[in-house]
Amino acid sequence: MNNPRIFDFKPSIVGNSISLRPLYSEDFEALYAAAADPLIWKQHPHPLRYQREVFESGFFASAVASPGALVVVENLSGRIIGSSRFYDWDADHQEVAIGFTFLARSHWGGQTNREMKHLMLAHAFRWANTVWFHVGINNIRSRKAMEKIGGEFSHEAPLAINGVTNIYAFYRIKAPDHLLNESVAQL
Repeated sequence: MNNPRIFDFKPSIVGNSISLRPLYSEDFEALYAAAADPLIWKQHPHPLRYQREVFESGFFASAVASPGALVVVENLSGRIIGSSRFYDWDADHQEVAIGFTFLARSHWGGQTNREMKHLMLAHAFRWANTVWFHVGINNIRSRKAMEKIGGEFSHEAPLAINGVTNIYAFYRIKAPDHLLNESVAQL
């Protein structure tokens, strides 16, 4: 039985085509190789993340410092193709956020994002009843992807990330009823 107050931020999760594992400082070169494409960040609130210094000092430094940063690994090749993370665990409300997600363009438009979110949601729902996603309001591609996986738009609000405040669209996905019932039975 999981302790309902202590969220596991560092899982290793194996799926059909991808795996997620904790990010380490030695992952920088491989992760930057996946992130160095300007089109990945074009609609993002921080569109210069494809630049090495911006990626290293901002995104990567905060990922290494984060308790829940993960890399996405393609199972067939063993190549790192992206990143995501768990953050903002609220034990009292049983809520957590998933974000800071990106995938190499070679994995856009297919099943990779769906599989990644499915794996992360399944993990999160072992503790959480609600998972939040914060998406830049002008990031239409990510907002559509949220809707495709069942994200429910809640509201827009300012959010400070790494000392910079931007307006984000807040989406949520609630645990399916059968998981909520199991969660209550464990308490």
